[in-house]
Amino acid sequence: MIAGVVDASVALKWFLRLRDDEADTDRALALLGCVEDERIQLIQPPHFIAEVGAVLAREKPLEAMDDMLDLLDMDLQRIDLPEVHLTALELSIRYRHHLFDTLYHAVALHIPDALLITADRRYYDKAADEGHVVLLSEWSPPPA
Repeated sequence: MIAGVVDASVALKWFLRLRDDEADTDRALALLGCVEDERIQLIQPPHFIAEVGAVLAREKPLEAMDDMLDLLDMDLQRIDLPEVHLTALELSIRYRHHLFDTLYHAVALHIPDALLITADRRYYDKAADEGHVVLLSEWSPPPA
């Protein structure tokens, strides 16, 4: 099984997929299928659920509770280690980017062979050279 980290920009596509302007939902849903098929084990930073929930509450309040229950029902491993937070802080300072975004990348950097999958091109363009990160639009599912 492959270790993966998805940021909120990807996870929200699972719930906002009916929007006309939501790009790469097919890839996001393929990734979700890989999680469900146990080809990818999601390893997430501690704020993941809260960040996704905050957007769901704002963007689709009538369905937010059901969506949150679906998210909470997923087999997610959370990682909350001091060294991950320190790496995230270094990335945040280096790239002048929000710490919540760099926490996802820091998790991927601290897990052997893990990959951050993001739809956040702005962060990707800044931090791609760090490694362990791929744009959702360029991600391919692992073989079955």
